[in-house]
Amino acid sequence: MPKKLSILVIGASRGIGLELARQSLADGHRVIATVRHDAARETLQALGAEVLTLDVANPASISGLAWQLDGEKLDQAWYVAGVIRRPDALTPPTQQDFDAVMHTNVLGAMQALPQVAPLVADAGGVFAFLSSSMSQIASVPGSDAWLYRTSKAALNMAVAAAQHSYPGATLVTIDPGWVQTDMGGGSAPLTVQDSVRGLRSTVAGVTDADKGRLLHHDGRRAAHW
Repeated sequence: MPKKLSILVIGASRGIGLELARQSLADGHRVIATVRHDAARETLQALGAEVLTLDVANPASISGLAWQLDGEKLDQAWYVAGVIRRPDALTPPTQQDFDAVMHTNVLGAMQALPQVAPLVADAGGVFAFLSSSMSQIASVPGSDAWLYRTSKAALNMAVAAAQHSYPGATLVTIDPGWVQTDMGGGSAPLTVQDSVRGLRSTVAGVTDADKGRLLHHDGRRAAHW
């Protein structure tokens, strides 16, 4: 019988995070999910998840994550929370947009990491952060969503650097592909279900050689970031 895993999903209110929780619960795993709103809490509790209230864009909120997880050992943790702003480099980002994107995509992840990574290390597990193929500096096709691209490139570096402080855990960033979510839009080629199946399969198969790397949902390893 497969091992029952303890899995944390940070940002499970909708889209990829909600589907990660749904598929993991359907496979018999224990899921701790974080949400910002009561409506999402009710949905996840109905699925069987344990639910915590957390706003990754609020430093005061995320600073309390460790005590909410006190005593846990996590086989997997996922940082899914993310936002996008789409203007290209012809338009300077506003302070409001910069703060919104960087707080959620980078600062929130960097604040969560020292609180969660030790719990993942205790289980010899994996901590995966959703990044994007748009973060890869070696293959930039345009300047669209340049603030989002910058935030995900920064996330890749934060995770690769942090890996050295947590040798007992495997820290990776992972690209979910272009997915039919509120962020990806209805014309995206991947359903949420297919993306999440790929994400889960890829994370289940990581090795020590993947520590600190950018992976793709279909199992490819990024040759150049």
